[in-house]
Amino acid sequence: MKQSLTLRDLLHNADRYLQRHNVEDARTVAELLVARVCKLPRLRLHTLLDYALPEPAVEALRRGLARVAKHEPVQYVLGEWDFRKLTLRVDNRALIPRPETELLVDWVLETEPLWQLPSPRLADIGTGTGCIILSLASERPGAECVGVDTSPDALSLARENAERLGLASRVTFQQADACSEFLPVTFDAIVSNPPYISSAEVDALPPHIRAHEPRLALDGGADGFAFIRAIATGASWALRPGGWLFFETGHDQGPATQDLMQSLGFKNVTLRADYNKHFRFVRGMV
Repeated sequence: MKQSLTLRDLLHNADRYLQRHNVEDARTVAELLVARVCKLPRLRLHTLLDYALPEPAVEALRRGLARVAKHEPVQYVLGEWDFRKLTLRVDNRALIPRPETELLVDWVLETEPLWQLPSPRLADIGTGTGCIILSLASERPGAECVGVDTSPDALSLARENAERLGLASRVTFQQADACSEFLPVTFDAIVSNPPYISSAEVDALPPHIRAHEPRLALDGGADGFAFIRAIATGASWALRPGGWLFFETGHDQGPATQDLMQSLGFKNVTLRADYNKHFRFVRGMV
């Protein structure tokens, strides 16, 4: 009779397998995949190391490991990912939410004059999974929220996330190119984590990004600033007087984005650093 594998065995074997396939942070990825098939929080795995998994669960784990070994992002294999207080559905229709983007949301939430308005109107340009605008809608129920993306696939994913989180009645999604569909003097804040990697650099990204995440969400044109310029220009007339524009940019693009916004008439344009002390978040007001 075939002996069932324990969690200890599975974690060890999965870690070694992923290391052989040059998967970054193999142990963490192994734990995430094992936790998924066990339907347990990852932190509980180490309290159940002698638990024997049934064969169907082991086979499901093998399928997930094979996908990650081919450099598919573990987030897409899991099918969901946490962002701030939300658990979002994720797949290759949109960029995987990154922890750094939570800092962008923090800055929006900390901008007190915005939240002193009775019902501030917010737009998220390049909404992707909806992580930014859904977080803002969840944490500031009085806001009127709009998520915009040029990709119909990304918008379908964002709408699915809004439905599963019970936020569909509070967030409107629309397909548009940057701010092109906005009426003048419409919003109190516009926030964006746009494509900001230059076309040449996209081609050199690691395979788990380049081959699986949508290029449309990564490629910022020849110099990486195509969308930053378009959004900043559109926001300069789409924002109400006193309205705010927030950007996440590349690790070395913050100062140039600050200069661009100042040239367009934005005031009080300031920078904020990410976890690695790179000044890549930019805020300014009209």
